[in-house]
Amino acid sequence: MVLSTAASNFSTTDSSFSSGPNPSSDAPGAGMSRTGHTVVAVCLGFILVAGILSNLLTLLIFAKFRCLWTPINLILLNISLSDVLVCVFGTPFSFAASLHGRWLIGEHGCKWYGFANSLFGIVSLVSLSVLSYERYTTVLHTSLVDISNFRKAWLCIGGSWLYSLFWTIPPLLGWSSYGPEGAGTTCSVQWHLRSPASVSYVLFLFIFCLLFPLLLMFYSYGRILVGKINLLAAQRREQHILVMVLSMVSCYMLCWMPYGVMALMATFGRLGLVTPQASVVPSILAKFSTVVNPVIYVFFNNQVSNELNLYYCSASLSQCAHTSSAAATTQCHLQQPTRRLLHAHEQHMHHRVLV
Repeated sequence: MVLSTAASNFSTTDSSFSSGPNPSSDAPGAGMSRTGHTVVAVCLGFILVAGILSNLLTLLIFAKFRCLWTPINLILLNISLSDVLVCVFGTPFSFAASLHGRWLIGEHGCKWYGFANSLFGIVSLVSLSVLSYERYTTVLHTSLVDISNFRKAWLCIGGSWLYSLFWTIPPLLGWSSYGPEGAGTTCSVQWHLRSPASVSYVLFLFIFCLLFPLLLMFYSYGRILVGKINLLAAQRREQHILVMVLSMVSCYMLCWMPYGVMALMATFGRLGLVTPQASVVPSILAKFSTVVNPVIYVFFNNQVSNELNLYYCSASLSQCAHTSSAAATTQCHLQQPTRRLLHAHEQHMHHRVLV
C-alpha cells in the first residue's frame, strides 16, 4: 500500500531511485525503522526461498508423473508458473531493497516491478477462480473427464494471461501509474493518487481482478460443498471436503483481501490514513500466496498424493528386490497388496477429477 506522503518521499526524481552513491543511502525509508526493514527482509527472504522451492517441486512432480497431465491440472501448473515467476522476477528486488532500506533499481525498475508483480499476481488469482469453476462443473455436472481434450484448459490459461495483460498494461500507458508504495522498498499501482483516471483504475482493478474472482470462488466451492455433502454418505469424506473448501477460500481471503482493502483505503480514505507499517503487512500477505498456493492446491490434491504414494511403494519394492534378508522380503510381500490397490485406484483417478 502507499502512503499519502509516498509521492514526496519516493518521487521518481528522488535519490531513492538511484543505485549510485547517496549520502543517505543507508538510512531506512520514511516512516520505517531499520529494525522494521530487517523484519520485512526476513519475511521476504522466507517467501523467496519457500516460494521457489515449493513451486519448483510442483513443476517437477508434474514433469515426473505424466499421468497427472490432465486438463484441470494444467491450470494448477499455470498457477505454479505464475507464482514462481513472482518469486524470481519480483521478490528478490523487494528483498534487496528491504535490506538496504530503499529502492535500488531506479524508476524504470520500479515500473517493471509493479507491472510484473501485478501481471503474475492477477494471472494466479484468475487461474484460482477458473480452477474453482472447473471443479464445480466437473464434480457436480459430469463425473467423467476426457483427459485427451486439453483445448478448454489451454483456452483458460491463455485467457488468464490476456485478461491480466488487459488490466496491467494501462498504467504503463497513462491510466494510473506504477510507483513506490509503503516504505519505498516495493512498487505497485499508485494507490494514493486522487486524479479521476487513477481512482477509476483502482476501482475497476478491485472489482474485476479481486472481487469478481472471489465471488466466483464463493459460488463454485459453495455449490461443491453443498452438493457433495448431499451426495456423499461417508462422514469422513464430507469432513475432508469441508476442510479443503474452507482452506481454499480462507487462504484466498487472508492473502489478498487485506491488500485490496488497504488499496481502497489509500485511494478513497483521508490523506495519511495508510501508514508504512500498516501497508507492509498486506503486501507481505499477498506475496505469501506464492507459498500457500502449491501447498493447498497441489500437495493436498488426491491425484498427486496417490501418485507419490505409488512411487514410494514402487521404490520400496525395488529396494527390496535387491535385499536378501528375509525380513525385507516379507516386507515386500506385505507391500504388494497395497501397491496393487494403489495402482487400481490410480487407473480410476486418471478418468476422474476429485476435489
